[in-house]
Amino acid sequence: MKRSILFTIILLASCSIMAQESASYRFTLEDCIRFAFANSYERKSMELSGKSLEASYEQSKMQRLPSLNASAGQNISNNANGWSSSGNLSLGSSVTIYQGGQINNTIEQSRLNLERNAVQMERYDNQTTTQILQSFLTILGNQELLKYQLEVLKTSSEQLHQGRAKYKAGTILESDLLLLEAQYYSDSNNMVDTRINIENNLLDLKVLLSMNPSDNLEIVTPNTENLDGLKESLPSEEEAISLALETMPDLRMSDYDIKIAEKSLDMAKGNFLPSVSANASVGMGVLSFDGSGMRQWYSTPTESAGISVNIPIFSRGSNKTNLKKSQISLQQAQLDYEQTQLSVRQTVVQAYRNVISAYNAYKVSEVRENAYSKSFDAYNMQYRYGKITTVELLQQQNNYLNVLNSYIQNKYSLLMKRKILDVYMGKNVTL
Repeated sequence: MKRSILFTIILLASCSIMAQESASYRFTLEDCIRFAFANSYERKSMELSGKSLEASYEQSKMQRLPSLNASAGQNISNNANGWSSSGNLSLGSSVTIYQGGQINNTIEQSRLNLERNAVQMERYDNQTTTQILQSFLTILGNQELLKYQLEVLKTSSEQLHQGRAKYKAGTILESDLLLLEAQYYSDSNNMVDTRINIENNLLDLKVLLSMNPSDNLEIVTPNTENLDGLKESLPSEEEAISLALETMPDLRMSDYDIKIAEKSLDMAKGNFLPSVSANASVGMGVLSFDGSGMRQWYSTPTESAGISVNIPIFSRGSNKTNLKKSQISLQQAQLDYEQTQLSVRQTVVQAYRNVISAYNAYKVSEVRENAYSKSFDAYNMQYRYGKITTVELLQQQNNYLNVLNSYIQNKYSLLMKRKILDVYMGKNVTL
């Protein structure tokens, strides 16, 4: 008995701790996107990379400034006259006057790398938004399907109840009653499967949000009754392509790749040019003594200044090789840009036409769903009054369920494809 009480206390305490650790959220699509951006480990890693590139950019600008170094030394030696000591202090500075444009090119390349990282983060945000959108709409579709399935299950339960009464009265055969029972359990199983799918969909969405799997997540259902506005707000195909070419990060990243490759080529050319630097230093001796105990201060400074010129004559072919590689890298970057531009056009054209096709499929399925729903209601009423057989009723019910599934799939397929096109065109995704 005591063990049972102790176990109960431990179990309740564990549940209390777990409840405290988990959190509850009620999110719209926009909330999901914001939460993902704020908590994504991959995005945080990209932000750190951006800070590192920013530090490199700031450091590259400092290369224009002269360097300044100070040194101090004290030596002790032993010779025939005994121990002696001497020391010195010095201060030196050097500055690069000309280096074939390498400093300016390095600064510009660092800036381009920093800006490219920001565009790369935009691409990541677009990809994440698309994934969240697909997961969110999948949940909405299954939730709407579940709502209809519960209504159908309620109807199946009523049919089964009536069937049992009719079977007792001898107005239907046992085979008809078995068909009604089979239909009820089939509808019940479909409802359970959909509930499981929703839970799995929510878990997938939590993964995209970098959310604790034990947290409770409820999504806010938007108004999706009238989707005709999705077609009315659709721009022309050429306008969609033009917007995508202006805003899609993929093409802008390729453009940055060309600019970075151009700077690498300039730096490779700069290796053939001479470099000029200036230097200056000042030094003086410090306290020294010899074995006889004599001490002396060296207070007279020694000053020097000079200019050095470094002219590359022969680099064992490394400069020519680097130049050739840089030229090839630039050609490759230009080729990648052309390929990316073509890919963007193809992607947007396909996405645009997918929206048109999805809208047509949605309108057809909407009409069919409305017709089959009314037909099913009529068949159900006829069955109550014994005007049709059980087989006819269930056949019509299954036809309605198939049309209903098609309608819901087409509805959310249209939403998804239209909003994905908005992502390509650089627009904010809202429902």
